[in-house]
Amino acid sequence: MRKILSVIFIFGMFLSFGLKAYADEANEALAFFNRYVEAANSYSPTITKMYSPDAKIIRQVIKPDGTLVDLNTDTSTYITQMKLGQATAKLRKYKNTYRKITVAKSGTGYKISSERQPTGETYWLKTYMIVKKQPDGSWLITEEMMQTKVQALLKYAK
Repeated sequence: MRKILSVIFIFGMFLSFGLKAYADEANEALAFFNRYVEAANSYSPTITKMYSPDAKIIRQVIKPDGTLVDLNTDTSTYITQMKLGQATAKLRKYKNTYRKITVAKSGTGYKISSERQPTGETYWLKTYMIVKKQPDGSWLITEEMMQTKVQALLKYAK
């Protein structure tokens, strides 16, 4: 009986340490997301350093009839577009508000899902990003999907 209790106790200890490590990393991923939101809403140039060089970037355009069109781009193109758009966004005082933020383990990283509301709009759009902790302890976005109603983006659809 004593052996069984010892094994259960040791297993419980390993399990609790594992859950604590998971909770700590999930909290780190959420803190990274909050830094991302702050950088985006303050038009900080540091936001461009938050993406992996080979991140998967998806803009999901919601057409007026409700159908969805996925537009995929590479990180360097997206960052170039982001830099160009930041000046206009700053003039317009454009920001996003996020709600329903969840963090879940996804492969070797964490998927952070939420809804975002652009400045001046009444609707909410789905978004997610997958973030991965790097060997140096930093975090990078390895995949990002944001819905948009900006129809002008459809000219990039293939």
